[in-house]
Amino acid sequence: MTDDEWQAHVTREAAKAIGEWLEGRGRLHQHIRCLTLPDLEAMATNAISRFVVLASERIKAEPDDHPDLTLLLLG
Repeated sequence: MTDDEWQAHVTREAAKAIGEWLEGRGRLHQHIRCLTLPDLEAMATNAISRFVVLASERIKAEPDDHPDLTLLLLG
């Protein structure tokens, strides 16, 4: 998978994590402006968590191919 393909994949996965959080939260009929700061923080946490998992899997699968990603996660 190229870096661009991986970026698109990670973006989709992060969006899915946010969507799952929103569905789990309920109240999907409300406007986005009704979200509170804790709601936004929870969505961000879910997206970041998904990124960390995917990045860790990529590093494990290709340990010497992504030094910048390794540095980002471990630095």
